[in-house]
Amino acid sequence: MASATKPMTGGCLCGAVRFTATPAARHVDACHCGMCRRWSAGPAMMVDCGDSVTFTEKTGLAFYRSSDWGERGFCNRCGSSLCYRLVEQGHTFMSVETFDDREGFTFTMQIFTDEKPDYYAFANKTKTMTGAEVFAAFASDANQAKG
Repeated sequence: MASATKPMTGGCLCGAVRFTATPAARHVDACHCGMCRRWSAGPAMMVDCGDSVTFTEKTGLAFYRSSDWGERGFCNRCGSSLCYRLVEQGHTFMSVETFDDREGFTFTMQIFTDEKPDYYAFANKTKTMTGAEVFAAFASDANQAKG
């Protein structure tokens, strides 16, 4: 994966999980789907790290298979939500708040906006996609990768 940024470090609240990852860009995306909101107690604010994530301390690392295609990484000691990973591709999205240095990130996109509850709204101007648009984009990407 070609990257526009340098490797960065991060970890969970208690330190039982540490990682190094190279974000594809300094972009933060919010997911409003029901699973992400339940998992993270609000919209999941994620950074696309592709296949660059290496867990350097895994003592507390655990994964929960939340769908046929995805799993969620967390610390089984302190409960920190760490990442969402597309199982088949190994593509990982890290929670922006797990990075040690969050300087220079920009909020750029919101997905599953059709599932966002009415009780909150972001003031930032971002690209938005409904759930159907997200699935269509991923299906298109998967078909192009196979072709």
